[in-house]
Amino acid sequence: MKAPNRDMLVLVKEQGVSSEYIQMEMERIHQLLISFETIDRLVNAHEVMDLNRYKRLNKYNAVVRVMQETNLKPFIFIVNKN
Repeated sequence: MKAPNRDMLVLVKEQGVSSEYIQMEMERIHQLLISFETIDRLVNAHEVMDLNRYKRLNKYNAVVRVMQETNLKPFIFIVNKN
């Protein structure tokens, strides 16, 4: 499996935990994040606010289209629904 390219901060309550245990826990966390970080979940958790047209886009195809653009127009925002 490809090594994850992300920064993680793992806090451990117990003292004297081995580095192998921490590596194993980080691998488990990475596996969970891979299953959660899909485009479907990302689109469901975000919406697009287009202040140029005064519209809120939350349909799947519209949000995906905006997220795939490399340069967003001014005053178009990708907003988390939480």
